[in-house]
This record gives sequence, structure tokens and C-alpha cells, in this order.
Amino acid sequence: MWAVGGAKRRAWVDRFTYVGFLVPMVVPFLVTVAVPFGVGVYYSFTDWTGLGSGKFVGLANYVKIFGQNDYLYSLGITAAFTVANMLAVNVLAFLMALLCTQEIAAARFCRAVFFVPNLIGGIVLGYVWQFIFNKVFAQLGGVSMLTDPTGAFFAIAIVSTWQYAGYIMMIYITGLQSIPGEVLQAAGLDGAGALAMLFRVKIPMVMNTFTVCLFLTLVNSFKQFDLNFAITGGAPARILGGKAIPSTEFLALNIYNTAIVKNNYALGQAKAIVFFVALAAISLMQVWIGKKSEVEL
Repeated sequence: MWAVGGAKRRAWVDRFTYVGFLVPMVVPFLVTVAVPFGVGVYYSFTDWTGLGSGKFVGLANYVKIFGQNDYLYSLGITAAFTVANMLAVNVLAFLMALLCTQEIAAARFCRAVFFVPNLIGGIVLGYVWQFIFNKVFAQLGGVSMLTDPTGAFFAIAIVSTWQYAGYIMMIYITGLQSIPGEVLQAAGLDGAGALAMLFRVKIPMVMNTFTVCLFLTLVNSFKQFDLNFAITGGAPARILGGKAIPSTEFLALNIYNTAIVKNNYALGQAKAIVFFVALAAISLMQVWIGKKSEVEL
């Protein structure tokens, strides 16, 4: 009987120990993520102005945002930027990873050089590149890319790719280095050339790495704010439906301008909730497709 009682006490002690280790992680998560998110969902159904609790208005904010041309345009331009940036970052990062995993003398130096842009803050980097586009490139080409809607879009994509590709490259390097040397040697003995080795051995064996990198670049691209804010601020204007709207205002910047600049907190919160739902749905779909591809390969 004493043995049974001792076992029960030890079980309770173990439970309290587990809970004690969870508290330092769970409490900050609740305070900084879960509770603010729940409060934000509530405010999206009100006419909250930043003070008080606001009056409940139901789905009025959601109906209103989907009737705004600038918001719908921001949704479309953000989706286009996400696709373009995902492709550019991952292709460039994988090519750099292939280069840095070759047996060349400058491999380590190349890793460091390619990774350095990721260490620079987005706001600082954005203002530096804004100066380069407006002053340096304009002097060379006569016209700044930032004065044209299409040019400004690609300017943000170029800087984002230049900044983020080095980080994704490091993940691809890890994936490539995890391929067993015996597999590569066997493929070489079977007569596999460089292209066959790449497409039939290396890429299939790092598909899980592709899934991770595509997920990271998707989330980073869809949430793009700092470079967008610093390089263009949403400019230049584009005429849509007889009204001038910012041509490079991505979703995150549109939400910021709605809530902070225009002081429409409830409408901005509704946009943020839609932003979260869209990002979660797209991310889950991308991961599901990536995992399915891994199984098929």
C-alpha cells in the first residue's frame, strides 16, 4: 500500500514539474499572442476607435473592406509579389547552395558574402536601396525604377531576393550536405552526369528542404512590410476605377496605413484577420502539397 501511495505522489510531482516547465513558455504566448489575437477578433466586429471597447457592428467591417478597390488591389499585388519572390529567392538560393557545396577554394568566402545582406535590418536596407534606385541607378539610366508602378514592384522584389536568398541558401546547403556520399558515389559509378546527378539524385533527396524553404519564403513574402515601407511607401500612384491608389501597397502596408495613418483601427483589424486567415490557408496548402511531393518522390 505504501508503495502504491508513493507511486501516486511521484506521479503528481512529475505532473507539477511538467506544468512548471511549461509555464515560462505558455504564459508569454498567451499574453503576447493568444489573448491579443482574441481581442483583435472581437474588435474587428466593432467600430473601435482605439479607446473603449467600441460598438458591435457585426460583419460591417468585413463587407466594407471587400468593397474597397485599394484593398482588393493590395491583395492581388501581394499575391503576385509572393509568387515572384518565392521563385526568385528559391532558385537563386539553390544555385548559390550548389556553388557553395562544390570543392572550390572560395566556397566558405562565398557563403559569408551571400549571407551578409540578411544581417542588415529591412528598414535600413530599404532606405539604402531607395537612395541607390533614386540617385545611382537614375544617374546611369536616366529614370528611377521607383517612378513607374511596374518598375517599383520589381525594385522591391530585387531587394527582397538579394536580402533573403542568403538565408535560404544556408538551409539548402544543410540539405545538400545531408545527402549520403555513398549515394552520390554510386550514381557517379553508374555513369550519371552533372545534370542527371542534380535532377535524379540531389533534388529528390532534398525535397523536404524544398518544403521548408518554400514555406519560409511564402510567409516572408506575404508578410512583406519593411522593404515595402522604406523603398516605396506604396508609391507611385496607379489609376484604378477612376481613382488613384498606391500601386505598390502590399497587404501589410495597407493594414498599417488603415489603422495607424488613417486611425481606422476596427477596419484595420478586420483586414488583419483576413490577412491571417489567408496566410494560414495558403501556408497549410503549400506544406500539404510539399509533403505530398516528398512521398511521391
